[in-house]
Amino acid sequence: MSKNWSTPARYLILVLSIILVVALGWYIRPIFQPLVIAGLFAYIMMPLVNLMKDRFGLKHKLAVNLVYFLSLGLVLASPVLFIPELIAQIQVFSNDLVRIYEEALVFLSEPIRVGTFVLDASDYLVELESSVLAVLTGLPEQALHIIESTSRNAAWFFVIIVAVYYFLLDWDKLRELLIRQAPEKYRRDARLIFLEIKELWAAYLRSQIALMAIVGTVFTIAWFSIGLPGALIIGILTGLLNIIPDVGPMVAMVIALAVALLEGSLFLPISNFWFAVLIFIIFLVLVNLKNIWLRPRLMGRSVHLHEGLVFVAIMAAVLIQGILSAIVIVPVIASALVIGRYLKAGVLGLEPNLREDLLEEIEVVEDMKEEADETEL
Repeated sequence: MSKNWSTPARYLILVLSIILVVALGWYIRPIFQPLVIAGLFAYIMMPLVNLMKDRFGLKHKLAVNLVYFLSLGLVLASPVLFIPELIAQIQVFSNDLVRIYEEALVFLSEPIRVGTFVLDASDYLVELESSVLAVLTGLPEQALHIIESTSRNAAWFFVIIVAVYYFLLDWDKLRELLIRQAPEKYRRDARLIFLEIKELWAAYLRSQIALMAIVGTVFTIAWFSIGLPGALIIGILTGLLNIIPDVGPMVAMVIALAVALLEGSLFLPISNFWFAVLIFIIFLVLVNLKNIWLRPRLMGRSVHLHEGLVFVAIMAAVLIQGILSAIVIVPVIASALVIGRYLKAGVLGLEPNLREDLLEEIEVVEDMKEEADETEL
């Protein structure tokens, strides 16, 4: 049997392999989202693993186990610590909703006079009560859907936590496995491309942390200045939720509006309703400044992309693919441009403009580690 395949056989196997890979990827596409989430968590936790290794001289597996299981313990323990208080707050919130509903019925039962114009909304009370009753009677059916969704999400949660562990434990092996797929004479280029992409993602993570800190600080100051109860907690929560595009700020706004409607201002002499309107206006102004100016500016500079491109990419990702894609779209575009620049140079027969300094830094660090190991021996 001939060891060398004919050219038609090679092309046939290549086409069939591509079709098989695409079909398999399409079939298992639901697992990509949990794996991306796991990869993001592993990427965020990896500096802690490296810190434990460098500061305390721990082996890689021991450092991974310490960081992973301590983090997992905190995640699992947090519901135990916060659920009692959460249940109490939900009870208070539900009682306030019932009170607001009853006050609305009393308010609508009497004619509303604005000058000579009289609006009698009492005829619509029956429809309002029937609508509320329809919502309440539909809760059992919705509860079944919620239970089903919760069970499915719990399964994906276990996939994520297991994948995070193995990403932390075997990332170096996975990286080398990917790099070795390139022909031997191109492996140095592949390593340089990987290091440049790694630097882009690290810069993007720093910009996200900076954005969260700025947003949290600005909103905390704004809420303190107008007397919103719990200003510090709501401000910090707004900064933390800012990592989730659009949905995170929306959740923070709902919380702030609920507190404003139920509690009012600590010192402004206005009604709870108008205080909530003031909260809404301030929130819209600050969030739009963040979305249009601050976020594109920070992220664009971190990954060397134009601010307008960053803004359009995030908005398009939210509309087309959802929240998760909006979180990673900016570094993904930057990474694709790095790879595209290298491929373009290869197609045109030009010398690729690779960051040789990145490989030199890695070699210096590895040499220092080897010297330290020899000194210990």
